[in-house]
Amino acid sequence: MKIRFLLLLPLMLSVVPTAPSVAAADRFALVIGNAKYPDAEAPLKEPLNDARDVADELKRDGFTVEIGENLTGDGMRRAFDKLYGKIKPGSVALVFFSGFGIQSARQSYMIPVDAQIWTESDVRRDGFSLETVLGEINTRGAGVKIALIDASRRNPFERRFRSYSAGLAPVIAPNGTLVMYSAALASVISDTGGSHSLFVQELLKEIRVPDLMAEETLNRTKMGVTRASRNEQVPWLSSSLAEDFSFIPGASSSRPTATNVTPPPTTPAPPAPPPAAPSPPTVVANNPPAPPPAPPAPPPLPKPPEVSVAPSPSPAAPAPAPAPSPTPRPQIEAALPPPPPPVKPADTGVSPNVPPPDNAALADDPTIKSLTAKIASNPDDVNALYRRGQVYASKGAYNLAIKDFDDTLRINPKDVEALNNRCWTRTVIGDLQGALKDCNEALRLRPNFVDALDSRGLVNLKSGAVKNAIADFDAALKINPRLTSSLYGRGVAKQRNGSASEGALDIANAKAMDPNIVQEFASYGVR
Repeated sequence: MKIRFLLLLPLMLSVVPTAPSVAAADRFALVIGNAKYPDAEAPLKEPLNDARDVADELKRDGFTVEIGENLTGDGMRRAFDKLYGKIKPGSVALVFFSGFGIQSARQSYMIPVDAQIWTESDVRRDGFSLETVLGEINTRGAGVKIALIDASRRNPFERRFRSYSAGLAPVIAPNGTLVMYSAALASVISDTGGSHSLFVQELLKEIRVPDLMAEETLNRTKMGVTRASRNEQVPWLSSSLAEDFSFIPGASSSRPTATNVTPPPTTPAPPAPPPAAPSPPTVVANNPPAPPPAPPAPPPLPKPPEVSVAPSPSPAAPAPAPAPSPTPRPQIEAALPPPPPPVKPADTGVSPNVPPPDNAALADDPTIKSLTAKIASNPDDVNALYRRGQVYASKGAYNLAIKDFDDTLRINPKDVEALNNRCWTRTVIGDLQGALKDCNEALRLRPNFVDALDSRGLVNLKSGAVKNAIADFDAALKINPRLTSSLYGRGVAKQRNGSASEGALDIANAKAMDPNIVQEFASYGVR
């Protein structure tokens, strides 16, 4: 998983209010599409088109709609405050968000485009908790609260800390709430590469069916997405609605409010869901022209060094496996091909599959400039040195990254985060002995440090010490069973150790959790 680094973007808030009307008086919606995250490889293709189509549909359904595109933290805060100010007792309030989301401390957070996320605590500082938003809407008296969240994407922030869990978390919401995620809990999906997400295509198709109760509309959406994706994407739905609500009431309804949406008794049953098609139809709803496609993403960078949050002691946490022997065994079974030989530090310093850094891009990178200025004013600014090392590593400037980690450790030799990051960076360039020394020291200082266990597993895997690698990955997975890199690495190590079926199962499970994991390991020279 690549890391990109954040630049402050200008606020791009496009407010499109619907003209007030009797029909819209009690229905309010905030629709947000965030696509231009500087840390991502390229702008997301789906959120803006999806947000515009959802906004158009909700306006036709009698909602007063505000739409925000590429909102910063301040922009999202103002947009939510504006929504809160409109809500009246008994009204309907709907939030649609498409962009990146992260779960932290068992809550789901919607991420603005200028979020500065390096540790898990930054998620809670810069993100917007869905539970908090729904709670505020509830205190304003909304009778029906709906949240449609299309944010179950693998994002560029998560790998900066290991205590995260992929995907989104269940919501503890007030009564009268309907929440739907585009994918199952704790799972991620990849964008289709098209102009609209599968989730929104199916959602809009079902919203346009008149006289369906909202729960039925979203249930049909869930079935449509599941069927079209061949069970690879299964949306999550939670409902505590205490009254009937329909997106499009029947023609006999005089007002589309939460208290007057029950379909007449003679309303026929809704038609059966349409059969799945190989390519779900593109939504067309008098939309503005879709923006031109984003330029192709650059080739994947190698695994970035990760910012880890020191794990809090937990009596429930299982004990890790016994520490494996630190001495690698470079031989593996003769029947299996040996791993690629490491590149010695005295050679190029970078493994052959890693593109050289772009010196001009490094010189112009505003994050590097800012951190360099801090270091110039205080050469012992350990935080600036450590973060600049991360930026250099993510951009392939490994020698510069190692120098910054060296300086970090000169100031604080017990900095386990810097030791782990230098271990990983040395592993990428092929300095496996130096990497093993760093990981062993990090684990001596913090025996249950899951990051270092995972990194040492990669060192042993690249060294050919597959049994040691399996032991390290086992220990890491006992602490965090959803650590995809350890699950995939263990699968590769098991296959190299002769356990083909067990290894294949680990690999399949890892790929289900993160479809990009194979490409990530290939960038390390592990296939």
